Amino acid sequence: MNSILIDTIRRAHARRFGARPAAVAYAPGRVEILGNHTDYNAGFVLSAAIDLGIALAVSPAPGQTCVLYAIDVNEDTSVELPVTAPVSRPLWANYVLGVVNQLGGRGRIGHGFSATIAGNIPLGAGLSSSAALEVAAALGLGALYAIHPPKLELARLCQAAENEFTGARCGLLDQISSLYGRPEALVFTDFRSLEIESVPLGADVCFLIADTRVKHSLSGSAGALRPDEVESEYNARRTQCEQAAAFFGSVLDHPVKPENGLIKDRRNPPKPESGRRRVQALRDVSVDEWKKFSARMDPLTARRAAHIIEENQRVLEARRQLAAGNLQAFGELMFQSHHSSRVNFENSCPELDALVDAARTMPAVLGARLSGGGFGGSVVLMVHPADAASAGKELAGRYQAACGQACEVRVIKPSAGARIVRE
Repeated sequence: MNSILIDTIRRAHARRFGARPAAVAYAPGRVEILGNHTDYNAGFVLSAAIDLGIALAVSPAPGQTCVLYAIDVNEDTSVELPVTAPVSRPLWANYVLGVVNQLGGRGRIGHGFSATIAGNIPLGAGLSSSAALEVAAALGLGALYAIHPPKLELARLCQAAENEFTGARCGLLDQISSLYGRPEALVFTDFRSLEIESVPLGADVCFLIADTRVKHSLSGSAGALRPDEVESEYNARRTQCEQAAAFFGSVLDHPVKPENGLIKDRRNPPKPESGRRRVQALRDVSVDEWKKFSARMDPLTARRAAHIIEENQRVLEARRQLAAGNLQAFGELMFQSHHSSRVNFENSCPELDALVDAARTMPAVLGARLSGGGFGGSVVLMVHPADAASAGKELAGRYQAACGQACEVRVIKPSAGARIVRE
């Protein structure tokens, strides 16, 4: 956690509101290593909380007025309780107001508050600053109003806040990654059972993030997309996945069987399920089944389904390869993931492709792929720690030559999850 960020927000809150904060919460951003758009398809993801995040300081206020002050954009806004609907401006406020709305359904919010927000996650870089803001708000305001949902319920609360107050039909990946992160480990999540496992990284693994500085660009479009257009494209992908799952549900009937071998309590393992069930999500469809039936689908929807079905298999295989110490195989799965995003899911853009294409030819880079929702943002790369500095410098130079603009490349460290910051 960044102590400078915490000191800054404490001082700024005292200056702006004339009182020390009653609580300070910090939530990290996340990087998606493998598992692109699989979370809302009841699939699997390997992710990590990172060493960049959002902090929120809060203190009680009289009456029913809630004031939000964002240091990074030097902007504030105020609303009256109860919070029942999003505001038209500023849009960033809705990530907090959605959380206030959700907390109000779980406890008593009897007075207003003053909140100060600051962060060091590059906006638009695909590192989930939005979920970090939601989680920090949920922890900080939860502390103020003595509303303390369990960690997984807190993730769902933040997801609902984003779904209902911003219109983005996001899954739970970002919130879970921010809450469950651990130092020097990945977060493996099964989004059907919501079983979460910490996967240790060896000392020979290092991740880089290369920010294209393309905030919202869609491959093949005439120009940059507005944030609402990106949300529309994201929501369209989700709808296409749901349509594909419905199709496979109409043609397949499966025996119920365990899939990933996660057991919460090995002393009391769950009893094997029996019987049959229809496809509920693309996670239930195998690659062979896709090959057998995809010709009967709309070609575009079939490609969307292929990405999710194969991506789930890549995540499970990557987990096995990481446990075996086979970083070359793990990295190759990252390259395959990006190719599928580019061709099947079409959520890449020319700048992301330029970075991955360059990385593919660099011996020091073990793997690379877009991270997050896509349509701009960042590429995550896996390298050996000794190669991080030289690989980052070479990649930035190649991006400058290919795209005519700068690219920020930094080492990111898998880090601890969100928490209340004590004095």
